[in-house]
Amino acid sequence: MKQRYLVIDVALCHDCNNCFIACKDEHVMNNWPPYTEAQPRHGHRWMNIQRKERGQYPRIDVAYLPMPCQHCENAPCIAAHPDCISRRDDGIVLIDIEKAKGKKELVDSCPFGAIYWNEDAGVAQKCTMCAHLLDNGWEIPRCAHSCPTGAIQFYTLEPSEMEKKVADEKLERYLPGYNADAHVYYKNLFRYEKLFIAGGVIRDNECLEDAEVTLTGEEVKASQKTNYFGDFKFDNLEPGEYSIAVNGDEVKRVYLDTSLNVGTISV
Repeated sequence: MKQRYLVIDVALCHDCNNCFIACKDEHVMNNWPPYTEAQPRHGHRWMNIQRKERGQYPRIDVAYLPMPCQHCENAPCIAAHPDCISRRDDGIVLIDIEKAKGKKELVDSCPFGAIYWNEDAGVAQKCTMCAHLLDNGWEIPRCAHSCPTGAIQFYTLEPSEMEKKVADEKLERYLPGYNADAHVYYKNLFRYEKLFIAGGVIRDNECLEDAEVTLTGEEVKASQKTNYFGDFKFDNLEPGEYSIAVNGDEVKRVYLDTSLNVGTISV
């Protein structure tokens, strides 16, 4: 049957926290049995926006990674606690709020850190993908409904349709090494996970526009022109050794283990 999916574009998330606030608005002081208890006002981030700064001043950027429950097909939490966590036919993973009472160990069963402990209710909780709304006619959950940039998109698709979408749009899962087959996919995930090399080129103390900069690594050879300010930036890189050439002449060799501003290169 059709499955529920979230697709999150890292490049469009600006950390406005509308999704986080919408989740709080829906769940704080609101019980939605049998889906979940009311969410505590503080401490729970069912839509947890992770942040990462890359590079060094003045060539830096910041990426934001919204992280709800990944609603995995092979959910580690279900494998650890099949008695009180289950996956619906539409792919949504839910915690049984009665069977999970007092079982704080559920929190540690999620490798993504998406399960939280409600001390007052004595139960573990997490994102439900707003299943209570979807089951009552809503077409999308509150997080997607509230996103002003369209960074969070919700889909109800056949698995084959989603497979095509993943291939066509080059979507990725976060931390695929867990082999959880998450139903949350990401676009432009390299902005959070990968590295960049950036710098500037000058000649006679003036910014050099349209200089041909070539980056060569073990598995990479890419070229681009410097902009009006003489700047260049190569992104989506793996750690390793790279050579930088300007107009065909090697000017710098670097080892990349973190995103790097190589500074100003005079030619």
